[in-house]
Amino acid sequence: MKQLLQNMKNGKAIVEDVPIPTPRAGMALVKTAASLVSAGTERMVVEFAEKSLVGKARSRPDLVKQVLDKAHREGLAPTVQAAFNRLDQPMALGYSSAGTIVTLGANMQGFKVGQRVACAGGGFAVHAEYAVVPRNLLTPLPKNVDFESAAFATLGAIAMHGFRLSDPQVGERVAIIGLGLLGLLAIQIASAAGCNVLGIDINPKRVALASSLGLEAVRRTKAVDSSAAFTANRGFDVILICADTSSNDPVELAAVIARDRARVVATGAVGLTIPRKIYYEKELSFINSRSYGPGRYDSSYEEDGKDYPLGYVRWTEGRNFESVVELMAGGKLKTAPLITHRFPIEKAETAYEVITGKKRESFLGVLLTYDEKKEERSKKIEFPNIIRDSSSVVKLGVLGAGLYANATLLPAIKNIKDIELVGIASSGGLHAQHSGKKFGFKYATSSDDEIINDPNINTIAILTRHDTHADLVIKALKAGKNIFVEKPLAVDSRQLAAVIKTLSTANRQLLTVGFNRRFASLAQLLSTFYQDRKEPLYVHYRVNAGYIPLNHWTQNPEQGGGRIIGEACHFIDFITFLVGASPVSVTAHALPDNGKYREDNVSMTFIFPDGSIGVVDYLANGDKSFPKERVEIFCGGKIAVLDDFRKLEMVEDGKKKEVGGAQDKGWKNEIIAFAKAVREGGQPPISYEQLIGVTKTTFAAVESLRTNKTSLIR
Repeated sequence: MKQLLQNMKNGKAIVEDVPIPTPRAGMALVKTAASLVSAGTERMVVEFAEKSLVGKARSRPDLVKQVLDKAHREGLAPTVQAAFNRLDQPMALGYSSAGTIVTLGANMQGFKVGQRVACAGGGFAVHAEYAVVPRNLLTPLPKNVDFESAAFATLGAIAMHGFRLSDPQVGERVAIIGLGLLGLLAIQIASAAGCNVLGIDINPKRVALASSLGLEAVRRTKAVDSSAAFTANRGFDVILICADTSSNDPVELAAVIARDRARVVATGAVGLTIPRKIYYEKELSFINSRSYGPGRYDSSYEEDGKDYPLGYVRWTEGRNFESVVELMAGGKLKTAPLITHRFPIEKAETAYEVITGKKRESFLGVLLTYDEKKEERSKKIEFPNIIRDSSSVVKLGVLGAGLYANATLLPAIKNIKDIELVGIASSGGLHAQHSGKKFGFKYATSSDDEIINDPNINTIAILTRHDTHADLVIKALKAGKNIFVEKPLAVDSRQLAAVIKTLSTANRQLLTVGFNRRFASLAQLLSTFYQDRKEPLYVHYRVNAGYIPLNHWTQNPEQGGGRIIGEACHFIDFITFLVGASPVSVTAHALPDNGKYREDNVSMTFIFPDGSIGVVDYLANGDKSFPKERVEIFCGGKIAVLDDFRKLEMVEDGKKKEVGGAQDKGWKNEIIAFAKAVREGGQPPISYEQLIGVTKTTFAAVESLRTNKTSLIR
């Protein structure tokens, strides 16, 4: 299918062939008929992408600080590589479209194939021939609402939410400052609600367009006098700022034309230096409106489909979409007069030349259109020009093409001779297409099953979201594939039990988990330092993990497993590697979460079969600019200190040996070891006893934390 993408590194917007996405549970695959180009949001994205690296840095000093902190912590070379990998990721443009449902994922009651819908949401209602959209971002269309009108529904919801925030009453005087696309929708919504509305704009053509819709509007130069006449010198009850300008003039004008204790709501991107004197004297209320309404930026609402009870939240973003569509159906919200340009998706780059001013054409509503008769259902695209070494033993298929895959694992895999890159999948198709082309895969797809059931693939790398790992491992094992799965192996004991059961019946396939740190060069040297030990080890592993917001998917126990299961498993495994066996018990304690954390300031003490003791202090309350990891080991008159996998100090008989260099956390050595095991048909690089034992230990650590008791690991 065709999709419009923005390259953040070189600034180019380009239409690419991308696999048709596969809908997950709670989502529908929609064949797009029309999508609206946002002259505000999308233009800002394009203009940012077109800036030089220096320009990007100047406009986002917050990101520069993150890069500098990472460079201080991990070194310059890996930081530069990580930064360029982020910029190299294609960005899907668009957030407002309409089309027809062609496939439903599970749990989509109330929707049906063939249903016409309006679609919303960045990353979902994208400029593409097909899009996967969650249920709460879909709105059924009445027969008398065409696709082009419905493509305005998301922008209409932005105007609707801003209007609702002003708490309007029937008969109140409402001013709309800025008659661009957002303002022209807002002025119609306010009028339909029974308000007396006056539009204001600097552009006489916009003023004339509002007048042609039967609404009153004036130029900015006449705004103050006209407002006095319009309100009988009382001032406006409500002022909606829909302008798009860095100027502070709209905020200042709003105060001048407002009555005492009026409500001012900004929905556009404008200067926000509020003049205190007049806002104070009139005791004005000011609200900066946030997008479509309640539910926006809440992944449980937008992605998981969990609606808010109507009795508590009357106007969610989804119900705002419905309200906008109802106004369209009733003829109270007209969008056809707002359309100035239409471009087929194949010529979408031209649309961006228009909205960024390169074409020097006046514009308002810019639509992308799609051939409704064209039928395409292929979830796979091939890269026939890639030259491959077919003699490689490992024929690899990859599930998941996110940042970890692109920045870390695939660069490590790319030049390993034993591995042939065959196919890569991501549910949206987009990232698989980008990674497939970049790293030299034979094909890209949006279907996991395409990879798992491909007879030309004998090994699967699973790099998807944590909650999917166990099910995909089971599928791949049953298909007879060797498996590399990024940590964790499972997020709960039920998943782990199912993996163990399937693994027990596997026929010579190999399974390993991405516990890469044990394969690092300094880790191997450290292990050799203690290989002749006669006493138990004491190992202290301090992790400056850094804060992650509670709404991040890794913090969700069902999706990410939480930070102990999802990441601390790395450090438990490292101590297990040094000891040579899995823990038998764990005692865990945590600092109070206090509404900011979620079991991620934890001290865990592990006891091993030989009496060794391991302590992992996993902390999210530190400063990210400080190095992340430090390991200290005491045993048999020897001391070793490993600093962030960059420097190792070993002390014995009063002598200190120091080894260091670039940071190496073992990713490439891990893959080489796994490929060797596949080639030679030997034992897995990490024993199953330890893979399973470490996973069980993470569950036991969470149990100990919550019960305040020592947990035995069985």
